[in-house]
Amino acid sequence: MKMHYLQHVPFEGPGYIENWCEKTKTPLNKTALYNNEPLPELDDFDCLVIMGGPMSIHDEHQYPWLKPEKKLVQEAIENYKFVLGICLGAQLIADVLGARVYKNSFKEIGWFPVVRAYTNGNKFIYSLFPDIFHAFHWHGETFEIPDGADYIAGTEACKNQAFVFQDRVFALQFHLETTEESVELLLENCKDELVSDEIYIQSAEEIRKKNFHINESNSDITMILDYIKSRYWL
Repeated sequence: MKMHYLQHVPFEGPGYIENWCEKTKTPLNKTALYNNEPLPELDDFDCLVIMGGPMSIHDEHQYPWLKPEKKLVQEAIENYKFVLGICLGAQLIADVLGARVYKNSFKEIGWFPVVRAYTNGNKFIYSLFPDIFHAFHWHGETFEIPDGADYIAGTEACKNQAFVFQDRVFALQFHLETTEESVELLLENCKDELVSDEIYIQSAEEIRKKNFHINESNSDITMILDYIKSRYWL
């Protein structure tokens, strides 16, 4: 299985996903959109991973690569590729599936518990997520759940945090790929967003104290990646 990830800014890379690829001997390639690198062809990958970024999916005039990126994501879904979107990546998936992406009532930055939903969807898909798990968040926008997708999870600050479409497209608003290095890169590059009087924004000190959740998060994303790889061989 070949995996390819799209990176929007230098400081939001694949994190633990790269470690998983090394452990499982999964080929991993990259497009740095911030360097105007060309997007891959559909035949170049079996699983497309779309990373986060501080921009909005609506900022096409400021970031001209957003429009062709959306087209690639749509074509990947239509051609039955596996797709994993994280934060901005999840919002891009929601957008190409026809769902509204908009400003959330609160910014959510730091480690917060995510609660899994229970529906009549694929029970095995839901089993990939614990009932309650802690994840790292850094977002101010959210999305509606697209038609035909299974609603997976939410938080107190943001109801729609995750969905799965056709059992092969995963949209996660939160960051299960987080490592200590990726946390520090966000704290360094986006520190102006750490406004102390907002209820769902933790301080840098509080975030670092809760980094013990990283192992849990990496175990959770391993479950998803293992599932995708096992489905690829079916």
